[in-house]
Amino acid sequence: MKILITDYDFPNLELEHALYRAAGVEVVTAQCRTEEDVIAAAAGCDGLLVQYAPVTARVFAACPHLRIVSRYGAGYDTINIADARQHGVWVANSPDYGVGEVATHALAMTLSLLRHIAFYDRDVKNGQWHFSSAGPMRRVSDMTLGILGLGRIGKRMAHVGRNSFSRVIASDPYIIDGDFPAYVERVTKEELFEQADAISLHVPLTDETRNMVDRTLLNRLKPGSVLVNTARGGLIVIDDLLAALDSGRLESAALDVLPMEPPEYASRVVQHQRIVLSPHAAFYSTVAEKELRRKAAQNLIDWEQRGRPTYVVVDANG
Repeated sequence: MKILITDYDFPNLELEHALYRAAGVEVVTAQCRTEEDVIAAAAGCDGLLVQYAPVTARVFAACPHLRIVSRYGAGYDTINIADARQHGVWVANSPDYGVGEVATHALAMTLSLLRHIAFYDRDVKNGQWHFSSAGPMRRVSDMTLGILGLGRIGKRMAHVGRNSFSRVIASDPYIIDGDFPAYVERVTKEELFEQADAISLHVPLTDETRNMVDRTLLNRLKPGSVLVNTARGGLIVIDDLLAALDSGRLESAALDVLPMEPPEYASRVVQHQRIVLSPHAAFYSTVAEKELRRKAAQNLIDWEQRGRPTYVVVDANG
């Protein structure tokens, strides 16, 4: 078996090379940014291990020898799932490597907004020292936490957040009532935006969810609400988010992910005084990074040895 690691932003690939060496798998590496890059680098490869590189119909058509694609991460929006299925290619991911990290990062961002931590820090460094410098502050224990998407991470967010908020509500049409924790109230997406004081996004990026958080949905917010996104940047229409902030309907936002990463540093989303940013880091701890890499890499070994990866997104056998 021969695989291509299409791209990576880790300091090195020693972990992956050690796994593949022990399994007798040949590895080539690249830093692909385009479909053309992937096609050129994947010559003769049976599998791909992908971080951000696009894997689309053009790639599958140009590389008929490909049998499996595994992605570093829970999301797989860089891989065209329908095209993979049409070409009989397995797709795998690593869905459960950083659940606790993302949920606690989302809660930390939420509480930072509600307690004005980042804004206080900015004010103090600019010479202001007063408890009201960042504006009026409400009591968190009187507020409602809203969670859009109640999968692994959304459930963990509900669990870690429930003791801070008076109420936890969630919307997820793909989770049955029996899988909603007893302390989480089910609402529609529209009701969630109308009732929550703090909203945290935990849905994958799909055709259904792309640009989901737009002007129409943001106009349902209670004035002074806050919004946190640790999921995918493409969920939010950024211009509509900025308009909601400028109008005061949205008090502040915290974004770990953006539609373009890294962003243009002079852009309004980066420079806005009521937006807190982190660099797509919610998943990160040293332990989570190793788990992510090991599970994504192991999928290809499992496919060769057992005929299927551990974490299946697309079953090539139908």
